[in-house]
Amino acid sequence: MKRTTALLLASTFTLAATPTFAQTIRIQGYGGQDPAIVQRLLDEVIGADLEAEGITVQYEPIETDYNAVITNNLSAGTAGDVFYMPGEVAPGFIATGKALPLNDLVDTEPFIDSLLEVYTQDGQVYGIPKDFNTLAVFYNQDLFDEAEVEYPSADDTFTTFTEKIRAVSELDDEIAGACLPADFARMGAFAYANGWQPFNEDGSVNLSDEAFTTAFDFYTGMVTEGIAVQPSDVGAGWPGDCLAQEQAAVAIEGAWILGFLRDNAPNLAFGVAPLPKSDTTGERGNFTYSVAWAVNADSPNQEAAVTVLEALTSEEAQQFILEQGLAIPSREALSNNPYFEEETPEAQANLTIFEGASDGNVLGFQFGNVGTDYLTPLNNAMTAVMTGQADTQGALEGAQSELDAIIERAAQ
Repeated sequence: MKRTTALLLASTFTLAATPTFAQTIRIQGYGGQDPAIVQRLLDEVIGADLEAEGITVQYEPIETDYNAVITNNLSAGTAGDVFYMPGEVAPGFIATGKALPLNDLVDTEPFIDSLLEVYTQDGQVYGIPKDFNTLAVFYNQDLFDEAEVEYPSADDTFTTFTEKIRAVSELDDEIAGACLPADFARMGAFAYANGWQPFNEDGSVNLSDEAFTTAFDFYTGMVTEGIAVQPSDVGAGWPGDCLAQEQAAVAIEGAWILGFLRDNAPNLAFGVAPLPKSDTTGERGNFTYSVAWAVNADSPNQEAAVTVLEALTSEEAQQFILEQGLAIPSREALSNNPYFEEETPEAQANLTIFEGASDGNVLGFQFGNVGTDYLTPLNNAMTAVMTGQADTQGALEGAQSELDAIIERAAQ
């Protein structure tokens, strides 16, 4: 995974060689909160240097289902030269052969090994992680103050966290204690805190494990009790909307919420705390979410594409992304960033999210060759319980059957 000095010297063409003619490199990534920040990154941080090398970057964010669109584009030969490779579906992207192996082209030395491993297969690196995220508890300080309830803290357990949510929900009929989507990408962290694993050694999944059912009931129970809402219950698109509009006092999100709050709720007094600990294990659980930049193996401009990838994952680029409140740097050198020492709410939020990657039972948000199909039965089970259509046992029995069939198909 590491490059030798010889390989480092051999690949300096990306820095030393200026193309003899102008090249346009298309890059594709997420929609949502990413486009405004990535476009500023291109305009303010790396664009001038790339233009000096004869490279113009054409940025094409995908606002709909990113994974479906980019998969179709890669198959049809219409994908960008450089594109996001999400960690949760990296094995599937790599299996297509459409991602260029990068070992001999990019210096992987500066990047956190555990993140690189998500994009590595058979010793070959197919994506350079641009950043990462974990989950934390974002809360409205004013609502907690008004309810005279202690803020969420690092000492909270599932039980004390629920008590605080319940107390804040009693403040006003129009304000929920928390905004919680029917999403395994949130609930799963609490199952991991209990010691549950997404796969057994034989590749099977056990949704009847008490470690899972206890976390499932903790999470869905706040909605069924009426002390938390789903975003759709209050006409919100996601928990960030709930928090920004003061429809809920708590949202469980990553650093991606920071830019949204800055733009949509600039006067919101918010705080951030780690996820609560399991009452059973005394441990926290969390996910690491990461996304890599990859180079299209079919790109006719691979050298220029690698140059763009290196610029997008440079120290300057990652520092900018960190300070804009989108994600945490994947370069080891930035782990002790002075930015984390600032006393601003955003800096402290980023520090909490960074520390979440090594606090308790932490797993990468990836599900092998099953991919994101793994999530659908679990999300459907949460929806069924949260909307009163099923109880926990019935919902999880249905999810178990669906998940078993998905795993069997993926193994064929």
